[in-house]
Amino acid sequence: MYGIPNCGSIKKARAWLEAAGIEYDFHDYKKQGVDEQLLRSWAKQFGWQQVVNRRGMTWRKLDEATREGMDENSAIQIMQDKHSIIKRPIVTIADQVLLGFDEASYQQALGA
Repeated sequence: MYGIPNCGSIKKARAWLEAAGIEYDFHDYKKQGVDEQLLRSWAKQFGWQQVVNRRGMTWRKLDEATREGMDENSAIQIMQDKHSIIKRPIVTIADQVLLGFDEASYQQALGA
């Protein structure tokens, strides 16, 4: 699981996994950063627009020109610089990636 520990969605996902008895590793963006190639793979799979969290304060704090002129490359750079702008959580299960927390998706992917 990739994210930031104090995020509400992360807390929900972690609680769900723990209640289901599913072990997981947690990658803290703030402490461990995030690899550019990993961001690019998520952007390719979901579209960079989905990987960028447009509902949070980090997005709102970007100036309008940056938000409107964003493309995949600039989004990747911003996600590397401002980890809070990455949608959370992102969970990798073998070759599957879950973006955000949705209980039904987790149940289906994890068989719990």
